[in-house]
Order: sequence, then C-alpha cells, then structure tokens
Amino acid sequence: MKATDLTNGNPLKLIFLYSLPIILGNIFQTFYSAADTAIVGRFAGLERLAAVGATGSLSFFIFGFLYGLTGGFSITIAQRRGAKDWEGLRKAEAHAVMLTAGLVILVTAVSIPLARPMLRLMNTPEDIMSLSVSYLSIIFAGTAFSATYNLVASILRAVGDSRTPLYFLIFSSLLNIGLDILFIVPLQMDVAGAAIATILSQGVSGLLCVVYAFKRYPELRLRKSDFRLDRKLIGAMLRLGLPMALQSSITAAGMIILQSALNGFGSTTVAGYTAANKVESFVTMPGFALSTAMANFAGQNFGAKKYGRVRAGIRCGCGIILVWSTVSAIFCLFLAMPVMRLFVTGDPVSVWKTLQAGQTFLTILAWFFLPFNALFIFRSTLQGIGKSIYTLIGGTIEMVMRVAVAFFLPGVLGFAGVCLAGPAAWIGADIVLIIAYFREIRKFPKEDQPDPVPAEA
Repeated sequence: MKATDLTNGNPLKLIFLYSLPIILGNIFQTFYSAADTAIVGRFAGLERLAAVGATGSLSFFIFGFLYGLTGGFSITIAQRRGAKDWEGLRKAEAHAVMLTAGLVILVTAVSIPLARPMLRLMNTPEDIMSLSVSYLSIIFAGTAFSATYNLVASILRAVGDSRTPLYFLIFSSLLNIGLDILFIVPLQMDVAGAAIATILSQGVSGLLCVVYAFKRYPELRLRKSDFRLDRKLIGAMLRLGLPMALQSSITAAGMIILQSALNGFGSTTVAGYTAANKVESFVTMPGFALSTAMANFAGQNFGAKKYGRVRAGIRCGCGIILVWSTVSAIFCLFLAMPVMRLFVTGDPVSVWKTLQAGQTFLTILAWFFLPFNALFIFRSTLQGIGKSIYTLIGGTIEMVMRVAVAFFLPGVLGFAGVCLAGPAAWIGADIVLIIAYFREIRKFPKEDQPDPVPAEA
C-alpha cells in the first residue's frame, strides 16, 4: 500500500480521500462496539446493557489518555515525514514505542484495582455494579492490545497510509462479532464474554499492523541505534503528546461526572442513553476521522514549511463539516428510533421508556453537531503545527462547562439538562480553539517553501 504525500496536490481531495478509509475504519470500530451492545442488550437483557454502558466514560478516561499520547507522538512522525527526515522519523517512532510501553504497564497496574471504587464514585446503580466491574476489569487488562493497535495505526497514518489500518480493523471487527456471539450465546459468559471478545479482536488487529508495517515500509524498520535515548526528542514528543493525552482525560473526567448525574435517573435511562450513544457514534465518526486527517495534513505541511496549505486545509475541513453536520442532524431527528430498537428488548413498557430517553438525547444533540465537528478541525490543526497546549486548554474548558451544566441543569430540566452538557462543552472549547488558531496562523509566512530535499531512508 503506497503512503500518501499530503504536501502536494489538491487539499480538499487529499483530505477527503485520506479521511475515507479512516471513516470506514471508524464505522467498523463502531460496528463491533455496537455489536457488543446489541448482542448484550438482546441476548442478555437491559440490565446487562446498562452495565456495559455505565463503564463507557471511565474506560474513555483511561484509554483516551493513551490515545491522545500516541496521537501526539504521531505528529512528530508526520512532521519528520513532511521534512523527509527518515532518520529522525525512525528515532521518533522508536521513542514512541518506548514511551507507550512504559505508560501501558503503569496504566494497567493502576486501573484494574481502581475499577470498583471509581464506579462507586460515579453513583453506578447497585443492581449493575458487579457486572460493570467484571466488564471493565477485563477491558483494562487488555490495555496493551488496544495501545498497540492505536500506536501502529497512528504511525501508519502519519506517513500517509490511512488504508492499511482499515483493512485490519475490518477483519478485527468481524472477528469481534463472531466471538461476541460465541461467548455470550452458547457459552453464556455474560458481559465478561463481550469484554474478552473486544480485547482479543484488538490484539489481532494490532499484531497484523505491526507485521505489515515492518514488511511494507523500510523507513519504519527500527534499528538498535534508534532506541538510544534522546532527552531532547523525548521532551519534544511529550510536549506534543501530554497536552493531547491530558485533554482527552480531562474531557473524560467531565464525562464521568456527567455519567454520575445520569446514573441518578436509574438503569432504564442509562440503557436509553447507551443505545442513543451508539447512534451518536455512527453520525459523529466522520468528525473523528477528519480529526486524524487534519492533524496529519497540518503536520506534514508544517514539516515541509507549506503554511499556505495548512490554511487551505482549514477551509476545506470547514466545508466538509458543514455538509456532514446537516446530514447528521436530519438523521438523528427523524431516523434514529428504528436504529435504537436494535439494541433493546424486554418488557414493552421498559423498552418504550428506554427509547424515549434515547430520543430525547439525540434530539437535543442534533442542533449542535456543527460546533461538535468544528472542534476536530481547529484542535487537530493546532496539534499538527505543534501547538497542542491549546488542546489542553480547550479540554479544560470542555470539562468546566460539562461539569457546570451537569451540576445545575438536571435539577431544573431533568434528563434534558444532562443532555445539554455536551453541547455547552463543545461551544466553550470552540471559542478558545478558533481564537488560538487565528492567533497562531498569523505568525507564519504566507508563502510556501520549496519541497525539502529528501534524505536517504
């Protein structure tokens, strides 16, 4: 698979075509996450569905930190790719591997024993507590599998290959669904089966990515000398990665508080929120894909000193999200209910209450998809040009807004107050990030530099 040079060619075409495999990958990733939900909800019941849903914000808190970190490391690799500095690219790759491995060990050791106390702090209903702990503990035990796939996929995307991670993810998704059915239906392993299926699938996907990257890309084949510690490089990578990691965790912390407020409405509402989240994840996945595309597009062009193309990328990204936000809103307002029915079964009265809660959530969100998607455009471009500190500031604003709304509005508006926490967070962060982008982009020359002379791989 040939990697794409994002420093030459039409920006709109490049961003769109580069994003497509990531969108498809997100579809399959969401598909096998939804498969967990659908199989658990339909074959194990609403209580099990609520148990899995109650773990979402806490698992995002842990994995969001690692994903943000690997995403930050890949920015350095994208910049070296844009500058055609192959030796520097390998050194950055080797240091990304070492830093990620150390953090995986730490995160795994800390997260498993804290699963139950954290769920208790989140006001998780007692009738689903044991099931949630079981699911979450297994997911945390597989942290290394998840981190491996995300690191190698980030590296491949940083050098311009957004298609290979898709192919392995498709295979992994199909494997996950098959294992879900096997573990939950005939083997009756309950929510633990869904968790085991997920981590095994991620492990296979990660291993395939590693093997392929080694065989296909000579410039990514690490040498012993690449692992010689370079404190300056470590500092540069952490300055990019840590703000992105902390931003993800801070956002997740706000979601944990939000989940705590949500849990107070009972397991039926939690189940409805969980089903609605699966619908939301489908319509928001292009935003996440565009985020990766914008970060690597900006990173490669920043490394090549083509600042005009960075500006053009922002304009193209804004046009894409305007169209998709409109499509997403229409879908959530008029077509979401039949999709949510796929995830729930049981007593008709409980199912109806569950679906009503989910539809309330999606109806409110439908009016705020544009500020949601704008977050990805401006935040990722700032990351790509090396200004990831703004992602930390934006994440802090997100958390403050989310927590404030979660504390005050549910008492006034009930469940609708919980649903407004996300939109308030997105708008608050957008204001900061848009101002920061225009402030930073003015500092760069308007003229693009000529292509860098490539060094030997």
